[in-house]
Amino acid sequence: MQGKTILRDTAKRAESPELRFKYVAKFEKLRRRPQAQEVLEILGRYGRDCIPIPRKTEREYWSVSCLPSTPGKALIRVNTSWMELFALYADGEGIRANFLVHLSDFTTDHSVDQGKVDESFLERCVATPEDVGCFFPRGADIFGVKVRGFRSIGKFIATRRSLRAIRAFNLMHMNRGRNAYQASHCYSLADYMLTR
Repeated sequence: MQGKTILRDTAKRAESPELRFKYVAKFEKLRRRPQAQEVLEILGRYGRDCIPIPRKTEREYWSVSCLPSTPGKALIRVNTSWMELFALYADGEGIRANFLVHLSDFTTDHSVDQGKVDESFLERCVATPEDVGCFFPRGADIFGVKVRGFRSIGKFIATRRSLRAIRAFNLMHMNRGRNAYQASHCYSLADYMLTR
C-alpha cells in the first residue's frame, strides 16, 4: 500500500483471443479520438502504480473497458468485483477523470463526515485548484474525485497520499471477489496498463 514493497507479479498473462478480437474495433475507434494519447499515457500510469500485481490479477480481479456503453460516455473504465474504480472521459480536446476512493482518506480527521473533506489537500494534488471537484456516490465511506486535465490527473496519481488512497480502495474491492466485468475486458487497453 505504501509502495515500499514490490509484490512479485507473473511474467505471463492469461489471454483470451476471443475477447482481444471482440474489442479491437472499439480500441481503434478510441485511438482515432483527439484524447487517445493522453488516455493511453494515464492508463499506463494507473496500471503501473494503482493496481496490485496487475498481470496476475488481470481480468479475474480487475478489467478495463473501452468506450463502454454504460451511462456517462466514458472513454475507458477500470472495474473490479462490482465496483468502478476509475474512468476517463473526453473534456473538449482533453480528458477528465473520476477516481473512487474511501472518503475517510480525504477528510481532515479520517472520518466519513462529508463536511470534513480536506479541500486544501485536494487542491494541492492538482496543477490548478479549479481542476478538482468531488462527488458522493452511495456508500458510507465512498468518495468520488473528479480531476480535469492531463497534468492534473498525472499529479493526482503521483501525490503520495492520494496514490495510497487509490491503492487502498482498489485492493479492498479486488479482495471482495472475482470481477463481474470480465466479459468486457479490452486486452488492447490492458496492454498499455501492463507494459510500463
